[in-house]
Amino acid sequence: MSTRTGPSLTGGTPLRGLDEEEVLGRILPLFAPSADLIVPPGDDAAVLATESRTIVTTDTVVLGRDWLDAWSSGADVGTKVVAQNLADVAAMGGRPTGVLVTLVADPMTSIDWVVDLAAGIAAACQQAGVAVLGGDLSSAPAGVVMVSVTALGNLAGAGSAPVLRSGARAGDRLAVRGSLGLAAAGLHLLMHDQADRHPEAVNVQRRPDPPLEAGPEAAAAGASAMLDVSDGLVRDGGRIARASGVVLELDRDALREFVAQISDAVGEETAWDCVLAGGEEHSLLATFPGEAPAGWHVIGAVRSPAEGEQPGVLLDGVRPQHSGWDHFRNGEGRRP
Repeated sequence: MSTRTGPSLTGGTPLRGLDEEEVLGRILPLFAPSADLIVPPGDDAAVLATESRTIVTTDTVVLGRDWLDAWSSGADVGTKVVAQNLADVAAMGGRPTGVLVTLVADPMTSIDWVVDLAAGIAAACQQAGVAVLGGDLSSAPAGVVMVSVTALGNLAGAGSAPVLRSGARAGDRLAVRGSLGLAAAGLHLLMHDQADRHPEAVNVQRRPDPPLEAGPEAAAAGASAMLDVSDGLVRDGGRIARASGVVLELDRDALREFVAQISDAVGEETAWDCVLAGGEEHSLLATFPGEAPAGWHVIGAVRSPAEGEQPGVLLDGVRPQHSGWDHFRNGEGRRP
């Protein structure tokens, strides 16, 4: 059963009925101007005024792997791919400034869906104060649709250093800003045709809203390590642990409030799985040598590995079996 609100990928006028200029003529007017954009989209390249060190990141979403047309509209897809890129910028302690967008699509893809996609991208960028710098269009084999975004950002303040995964130290507090498990719970409900059991979770799955301002704020507060939760708390926490050579001890009691938000909708066992392993949340996970800033939830602590112990994540002293998302090991199906 379809729960999508918006044009379908097929039907109406297909892309093959238009040339590239006609497609761009429908898309480009949707993107708001920016004072930092010296040369806007439409030339060989855009020109953006920058003030400091530049952060660059990119991400891609693929039909059938990262979204299904039955669940997500073009605007949903556009919102999600912008959000996951801007969250990466924020996780470095930076402020996003612009995005480049690439669409690779089956020529039978509906132009109405493409315009809806562009509208979602435009709205997400406008909300974040980010310019759409341009991008690329290309055709693809039948059934293939891919959207890729490259995001640029500035580090806050002249000479500011990025916040890396490798800076966590023993004695730091582990904290999260944003939700845990909501996106995964939303996906679970969509897969079981139960979207009405928790509309907020479904909305977070379709259109994540990362706490972008919290990234620079955490950097200013002295965050020692940070990343966004894109592949699950345990997997992403493990990345900080391995890069920093430490052990992250999760506090079960601190995580219960996140479990409680979704357990009525998906059951407690699934709720724990969503909180520990659910991806696509794009909340920020960071370590702090002192008190965590306001709005952050402390969910654990950092310690040095014991003799012979490998860096990693522990819950109640045990390494969780929840593995999170891996694009190649999980590549035969949708994100869990």
